[in-house]
Amino acid sequence: MQLIMALKPMKVLDVGTGFGKYGVLCREYLDLWDGRQKYEFTRRIDGVEVFQGYITPLHKCVYDNIYNDNIVTLIEKMEMGYDLVLLIDVLEHFEKDQGRSLLDTLLAKNTGILVCTPKRPSAQNDAFGNTFETHKSAWTRREFLQTSHTFFVPDRISFICYMTNNVNSVKNLKKGLRLLRQERSRFSLNKLKIKLARIPLTSKLYQTLIKRNET
Repeated sequence: MQLIMALKPMKVLDVGTGFGKYGVLCREYLDLWDGRQKYEFTRRIDGVEVFQGYITPLHKCVYDNIYNDNIVTLIEKMEMGYDLVLLIDVLEHFEKDQGRSLLDTLLAKNTGILVCTPKRPSAQNDAFGNTFETHKSAWTRREFLQTSHTFFVPDRISFICYMTNNVNSVKNLKKGLRLLRQERSRFSLNKLKIKLARIPLTSKLYQTLIKRNET
């Protein structure tokens, strides 16, 4: 979510929505945390879910549009491009050749893709009566690097990366992440100041912490 907040996309396509978790999170962190103090939705967030059984009233509330279709065939028909496409726990459900083709097509039609896929996918067949849940491929860091400009988030379990054909998009992402960290640091420091002010003889310690943070 820090990556998504740093990118500040106005149009998001969530592929493989599942329960709709990332649609909800995008609504919260993109539409309600941007300082407007208005409970209104200004971002366009669409979803793709191939399995009809997963689609609930929640999806219809959270997403502007929910496509009950296979992304492989859908993307060829879509004319609108998105600032960010989410492929979270999705890529491992495609055969390698089909997955590569999907990445290439998405990169050609959209600004960037956020991918999360397990480094070592477990053996998994259909689940909940959904044959699309089957795990079919495992990916490597090199394969992502060979596909586009790629920014990785360190993680022990999964490859988490932002992919784009626009190198400036990666630069903007890094800048956005730095700003988020600075904002979080200032927030934490203000909370510490309030707590220390309630404890006697902590002024000297507080000043030391301030100087250390500035350096």
